[in-house]
Amino acid sequence: MILRIARKEFCDLIRDGRFRWSAAIVTVLLVAATAVSWRSWCELRDEHDRAQVEAREHFDDQEEKNPHAAAHYGLYVFKPKPPLAFVDPGVDPYTGVSVHLEAHRRNEVGNRPARDATALQRFGELTAASVLQMLMPLLIIFLAFPAIAGEREQGTLRQLMSLGVRPRTLVAGKALGLTVALGLIAAPAVALGVAVVVLGGPEAARTWPHSLTLFAGYAIYLGIFLAVSLLVSALAGSSRVALIVLLSFWIVNAMVAPRLVTDLARRAVPTPSALQFADAIRRDIKAGVDGHDPEDARIERLKQDTLKKYNVETVEDLPINFQGIALQAGEEYGNSVFDRHYGALWKAFEGQDSLRKALGFVFPTLAIRELSMALAGTDNARARDFADSAEAYRRELVRALNVDLERNGADLGFMYQAGPELWKSMPEFRYQPPGLRSTLTRQSLAWSSLLLWLIVATGLVRRSTRTLRVD
Repeated sequence: MILRIARKEFCDLIRDGRFRWSAAIVTVLLVAATAVSWRSWCELRDEHDRAQVEAREHFDDQEEKNPHAAAHYGLYVFKPKPPLAFVDPGVDPYTGVSVHLEAHRRNEVGNRPARDATALQRFGELTAASVLQMLMPLLIIFLAFPAIAGEREQGTLRQLMSLGVRPRTLVAGKALGLTVALGLIAAPAVALGVAVVVLGGPEAARTWPHSLTLFAGYAIYLGIFLAVSLLVSALAGSSRVALIVLLSFWIVNAMVAPRLVTDLARRAVPTPSALQFADAIRRDIKAGVDGHDPEDARIERLKQDTLKKYNVETVEDLPINFQGIALQAGEEYGNSVFDRHYGALWKAFEGQDSLRKALGFVFPTLAIRELSMALAGTDNARARDFADSAEAYRRELVRALNVDLERNGADLGFMYQAGPELWKSMPEFRYQPPGLRSTLTRQSLAWSSLLLWLIVATGLVRRSTRTLRVD
């Protein structure tokens, strides 16, 4: 009986011209967004790869100079474009793509694509994620709002009940028919996504676990809207009331909640402005060790400790270059300042993210947004992880150059110079993103909220069938 009802529901939808038009529009938008985003991802990936190679070549091709001068020259590193960014670009356009690594400074990740975007692009870029998060739920609402309420208004619900059709069977059949219809709409985009992963090379192939998990997340999310739509249709006095209630639910989730939660997070967990943050770091660094100032009392203490360690009277008698030691001491003090300030900033950002995830228990769209960005590798946590990885590489690079100055420049002081052999011996920067398990652990709240929404909504639908009104 369920299959018969599902077949009839599906056939009725296919015959409905409104369904065909709306389904065609959503399908075209979904496929177009996927195809255009994939092409853009390929172009950006190639640009990033070329830029990283050129930046490394510029560093390796430096002339002979003091190693610490080379550390000040520094080099640029670029954030790899995650393969699933073509599905959900997340916050990538706003968090930057490259960072300049140099001695004594922790620079922000810059060159944000959003700065070069047009006003229309900044308002909202069409992506597969935006279609799945906003347009597909809207389509579900338009398809499902008359599922039960419409039958009641036409008088066919009483006839079905008189024929012995159980309410639970009727609702299950309609849900199955709607699910098949929605599957046909999404099938072209899913097929294109599978082709992209299969043909996208080794880098894209490694995203299979993330892709399947992302698919499951969106299936649960759309299932929530289908269950809520059937629930409202079963409880509403008319199809018009059902449509108004469901549209209100969609508007709150798609338009009101994201802005409301962003403002709430900023108020609940405030963060300093960029200027305040930079000034605080500058003040703390100024109060610490400066490896460039020989008159600094802290450097004098470091010098005396070094002389005592090597049992000599003057810096000239040291078997090493004291400048390298002093510069590294200043570097390590600066690193402690960066750790303190960035640690507090990251903690505040994580607090804001946690608040958004927690509110996913109220607004399911917030939960799928967080989960989608995380699995695509385009969320705030991935941006922070890249920044921390680049900073760790910067510290190792500067330390290695200072150590070379310390060990090989004993007789020349700051006049010591190294050549391209040293620059080329420095390891290349290779960013290793977090694995799937780490991502899922971090998104446990988002998963929990989506599953809870689906379980509660489905349970309420089943309960509503026990007291289903026929007129």
